[in-house]
Amino acid sequence: MNFVEELRWRGMIHDLTPGTEEQLNKERTAGYIGFDPTADSLHIGNLVPILMLVHFQRKGHKPFALVGGATGMVGDPSGKSEERKFLDEETLRYNLSCQRKQLEKFLDFNSGENSAEIVNNYDWFREMGFLQFLRDVGKHITVNYMMTKDSVKKRLETGISFTEFTYQLIQGYDFFWLFTNRNCKIQMGGSDQWGNIVTGTELIRRINGGEAFALTTPLLTKSDGSKFGKSEGGNVWLDKEKTSPYKFYQYWLNLSDEDAEKYIKVFTFFDEQQINALVEEHRQAPHLRILQKTLAKEITIVVHSQADYETALEASEILFGKGTTESLKRLSEKDFLSIFEGVPVFEIPASLIENKVPAVDLLVQHAQVFESKGECRRMVTGGALSINKEKVNDPEFPIDNQYLINKKYVLIQKGKKNYYILKMI
Repeated sequence: MNFVEELRWRGMIHDLTPGTEEQLNKERTAGYIGFDPTADSLHIGNLVPILMLVHFQRKGHKPFALVGGATGMVGDPSGKSEERKFLDEETLRYNLSCQRKQLEKFLDFNSGENSAEIVNNYDWFREMGFLQFLRDVGKHITVNYMMTKDSVKKRLETGISFTEFTYQLIQGYDFFWLFTNRNCKIQMGGSDQWGNIVTGTELIRRINGGEAFALTTPLLTKSDGSKFGKSEGGNVWLDKEKTSPYKFYQYWLNLSDEDAEKYIKVFTFFDEQQINALVEEHRQAPHLRILQKTLAKEITIVVHSQADYETALEASEILFGKGTTESLKRLSEKDFLSIFEGVPVFEIPASLIENKVPAVDLLVQHAQVFESKGECRRMVTGGALSINKEKVNDPEFPIDNQYLINKKYVLIQKGKKNYYILKMI
């Protein structure tokens, strides 16, 4: 398959300009995608353009990842209902450095003629004055043309500043600069970027008669209508400090069957035959959630690591009853709290644990896990109480420091589904 055919069967093409496929089949071509530096981490919504660059490179083409040091100071109005807040230069520089490290994890920067490169549009805008921009760029694109763009039309009722109105010219000049200086002939991005991208192809045509190309991917949505890439806690980030590998893994594991069947084409590198086999296997036994488990595994390893995947898998098994005391103690504090997020937490004086307090006293008088000692004894007798995933057979069983997880916590399980955390203070 060529690059366009690869994206087409994966469901990753929304639109492309005439001649794009022919150009990519004719010769090795340089192409780029821009990334917004408004945060210090990329999120899983950025994975689509990142993986598109990976496919682009794997087909022998040269990928550029553009980080928007200049455009980040202006703000792209595409898909936005209100003006973005400006970021200071120090914040932008920090965000760019963080995103650069993430991009370097996906692309090959040492593969010869089609090695990936990262460029920053601030490098060619910092010396350009306003009058020069008006003369060299602004005179070639009419206001009538700019007004036809959806990113502008959708904001006319609520208002759009001149700054954001001119954003398409700035992004268009990025394409012109890369076309002129780096022989970059194609720009790719999400479908919401189509207007900005074709402004670039138009600028190239009008200034020097050059021919450039555009290709966009569809914006992903979930089958229930919610926004892809969002969880209850907000964005699902690629930075493990913002979204733990466990939570990252869980996001993919909890996809619907319909979404998993669609996303496994987009977010893995399995070929068509492998994916068709996985889909068929899943349909034969949907309760095993083969698609979700395979997708969650592959994308967690790609974004994080094999070790992070294994930790996330072990953490998932802990939550669903397969864990042990040893597996609990191997968890970091952050992973432990992520797994049991929302579980009631009782703060216990550390001195009680040091004195080896009996379980029945601790869980009735100090933690209120049970309403009475009688209830506690009945549940212990019935095998319905576990401490750190180990069954308790004696209500007078003493709990001391050796049971602490991360030197601070004890996990109580009452029945099959009720968890409580004791936190030493």
